[in-house]
Amino acid sequence: MSTTVSAGCCLSWKSNRQVVPSHLPANSSGEKGLSRTKFAAVASKNGCLHEESEGLSGVLNRRVALASGVSLISSAALSFCPGEGLAVVKQGLLAGRVPGLSEPDEQGWRTYRRPDEKSGGHGVGWSPMSPYVFSVPQAWEEVPVSIADLGGTEIDLRFASPKEGRISVIVAPVLRFADDLGDDAKIENIGTPAKVINAFGPEVIGENVEGKVLSMAVTEHSGRKYYQFELEPPHVLITATAAGNRLYLFNISGNGLQWKRHYGDLKRIAESFRVI
Repeated sequence: MSTTVSAGCCLSWKSNRQVVPSHLPANSSGEKGLSRTKFAAVASKNGCLHEESEGLSGVLNRRVALASGVSLISSAALSFCPGEGLAVVKQGLLAGRVPGLSEPDEQGWRTYRRPDEKSGGHGVGWSPMSPYVFSVPQAWEEVPVSIADLGGTEIDLRFASPKEGRISVIVAPVLRFADDLGDDAKIENIGTPAKVINAFGPEVIGENVEGKVLSMAVTEHSGRKYYQFELEPPHVLITATAAGNRLYLFNISGNGLQWKRHYGDLKRIAESFRVI
């Protein structure tokens, strides 16, 4: 998290350090720091003490005096200026966690679109990542991704709902299949649905998919083909497509109870996945 504080005030604390302005009187040789009483009197005279002076004095009581007259303060960076309110505090976004969910529609569903600003290039020399979208009920939320997870650094996104299940998006290089697919690969050029699921299914479920594929289907949207799979056990829905020099695997998993109660929603989520 990054914190920035507006400059230009007559008295400010930055980086957890008290800075005494040059126009305030220097300390006498008998003092190791600026006393609370003298500080309040001088600051008030110079018009630099805000109405919260009592709270400020409480903070100063906790100072650790240094020979230079600078003391450490445990609070975050603050500024007190006449005619100005509290300093503007700007909170930076965590890398890879740029929010991308829309407001819910009339049915309570929200659309996630991968933000263009999101980090995670998946290797040096890759073409720009094509954004993707999908829809989820309102209870679903993004969760942190760990490189220790199954799929490692190729996991681009995770979502979860305590009641319904889990989502992950794996973005893998098409070069695993061939080195002549170029920078605008299509999933039909990579191989048949059977070839794709046999090669990449283990990355989703952590084991061989032989005997676990219940169904395979091919759909097309805006000229792009999507392979759709249902596996059991474990209960998993996979939607796969290709764009640029990457293969996208959109995966939904859940336990038996979640599958029984929310299969309709989970199927709708899987079928909503698009690369744009």
